Amino acid sequence: MSEPATTLLYLVPTPIGNLEDITLRAIRVLGEVDTVLAEDTRTSGRLMQHLGLKKPMLSYHLHNEHQQVQRLLERLEKGETMALVSDAGTPGISDPGFLLVRECLARGLKVECLPGATAFVPALLKSGFGAERFSFEGFLPVKKGRQTRLRELAAETRTMIFYESPHRIVKTLEQLGEVLGPDRQASVSRELTKLFEETVNGSLAELAASFAARASIKGEIVVVVQGQKDLKEERRAD
Repeated sequence: MSEPATTLLYLVPTPIGNLEDITLRAIRVLGEVDTVLAEDTRTSGRLMQHLGLKKPMLSYHLHNEHQQVQRLLERLEKGETMALVSDAGTPGISDPGFLLVRECLARGLKVECLPGATAFVPALLKSGFGAERFSFEGFLPVKKGRQTRLRELAAETRTMIFYESPHRIVKTLEQLGEVLGPDRQASVSRELTKLFEETVNGSLAELAASFAARASIKGEIVVVVQGQKDLKEERRAD
């Protein structure tokens, strides 16, 4: 019987705000691997310092992942162990990670993903909408394909989850209202797990007006929108 393969690449979730959300297992793995791959070495460096860990770090982000993958695979094939982290949350979810994981698996290199922090789960549960079935959409296309994708979502029956940046949130809420209807219920969560965490519920029209009236909007944002099926069931219940 052959021995089980040694894990060479770990996907390690990091806190999305509150540093207490790091897991004991994540701390152990970060301390044991040979190298940490970081979306931003400065951001991850501060986390490592907070944890009292010192490890060689390599930059691995959206703009260099295609160039880095081959070199990283060569090192992994020689037995080097690595942990991939993003600036916050779970790597591979709206962050780099998929390409490296795919190529590792294609070469028979063992990959392990640790459970941990990710922004959309608390936002979904705090919305009060159905969580049994949901569609995670991540970031909508910024320009090309944006309207097409919105129209495709018009008949979506599952609860929908989007990530959005502060400077586009008003436009996104307005566009969702135009396609799904201004009365469609939604929830906007901002600064999750941080000191000024906020979740606001209301119709898409109400939310768009509320955020448009603000002098400034800060923090990463998760938008949760009620699905068409849930909406129909509510009307039947009335």
